[in-house]
Amino acid sequence: MSAVMSANPFARRLLSTLWWDVRLQFRNGFYYAVAFVLVFWVVLVSQLRMLDWALLLPLLMLGNLIISTFYFIGGLVLLEKGEGTLEAQIVTPLRTWEYLTSKVISLTLLTLIENLVIALVTYGPGFAVLPLLLGVAAASAFYVLAGFVAVAGYDSINEYLFPSLPYALFFMLPALDYLGIWKSGLFYLHPLQAPLLLMQAAFRPVEAGQWIYALSYSLVWIGVVYVLSRRAFHRFIIAKEGVK
Repeated sequence: MSAVMSANPFARRLLSTLWWDVRLQFRNGFYYAVAFVLVFWVVLVSQLRMLDWALLLPLLMLGNLIISTFYFIGGLVLLEKGEGTLEAQIVTPLRTWEYLTSKVISLTLLTLIENLVIALVTYGPGFAVLPLLLGVAAASAFYVLAGFVAVAGYDSINEYLFPSLPYALFFMLPALDYLGIWKSGLFYLHPLQAPLLLMQAAFRPVEAGQWIYALSYSLVWIGVVYVLSRRAFHRFIIAKEGVK
């Protein structure tokens, strides 16, 4: 491993940045926040065991991920701006894609552990692990990159909090279709419909065609927000333009 790192400067920078992100998240209480959420779920399940968790869990996880990815990345970026470390990274050899990839990996690993525990506590061990991991990972990657796009132009939580709310509302639109409130094929164009379908496959059978859609469409949207996040990094971090 060390030989690979010494021979590959990209791997060395990425792992170093990943280690920095994990420490930053721990130091600022992100892990404690996740632990609090898990305790909340234990209490909730103990009181509401009669609910159809196979139906509710995918949607609740999709909503829960907004906090542990979209708002966590917002907090991380604002912390780095406040400490001056984000601007300092511009003059280092660290690439933009390495910075963004580190954020995606660190927060996705955290949410994978969190949601696996939630599924075990709530539903028990009888769910399919692979589609749950794929769905959570796809949603997390999308949320993190979209969260960077949303927060990049702001310098404080007070400036960012209110403009972030329309994003959160937009992310939960698939709930209308999922709960039968408003059924429409148009929801399959929504970027989070595919990850939601993957998470649903962990608890209920899903057709092969839906698997193909869920996997491919998730990758398409992750690619889209990755391109947008790189542009946001250049515009708001490197060029230091303000929010228009």
